[in-house]
Amino acid sequence: MRVVPDPVDGVDLAAAERHAAGFLRALGIDLDTESLRGTPGRMTRAYVELFTPRSFDLTTFPNEEGYDELVLARGIPIRSVCEHHLLPFVGVAHVGYLPGERILGLSKLARVVEYFACRPQVQERLTKQVADWLDEQLRPKGVGVVIDAEHTCMTLRGVRAAGATTLTSTLLGTLRSDPRSRQEFLDLAGVNR
Repeated sequence: MRVVPDPVDGVDLAAAERHAAGFLRALGIDLDTESLRGTPGRMTRAYVELFTPRSFDLTTFPNEEGYDELVLARGIPIRSVCEHHLLPFVGVAHVGYLPGERILGLSKLARVVEYFACRPQVQERLTKQVADWLDEQLRPKGVGVVIDAEHTCMTLRGVRAAGATTLTSTLLGTLRSDPRSRQEFLDLAGVNR
């Protein structure tokens, strides 16, 4: 199955660049210097890149061997943009599942995280979207997603809590209902250190 991101409908780069320039000028930034002249365009292209996930093929394979233990990808780099301040948040995702009839190409766990992270987000929703999507596509016995991220809207402004991270989790199926499976996932994801 080919996963293609929603088209970037309505993107008007020229208008975005004009508005970015107006925004920066309204903040008192002089764009008439050599180093800042191109900033509105760079800013526009950067946000388009941040909001555009790459398409990918959801590669699954029959679970012919009947593998029934946890599959976990740890430390998947994550970057997204807080939908409240449009400032970045970065961290890692730990994504795992208990296979059913099909297993997933391992790189696809990272691709799914990237797919949902490439839009203005809140971490709670992002965590749930990744878990729900894997549950719907794979029909595994269980899915677990933990995201640990630093939000620059909290570390660079406001309370300026440098180094603070936010941890969110979504556990579905056996990873939610069976205490031993839940504990194994959390231990292997490194949440219980």
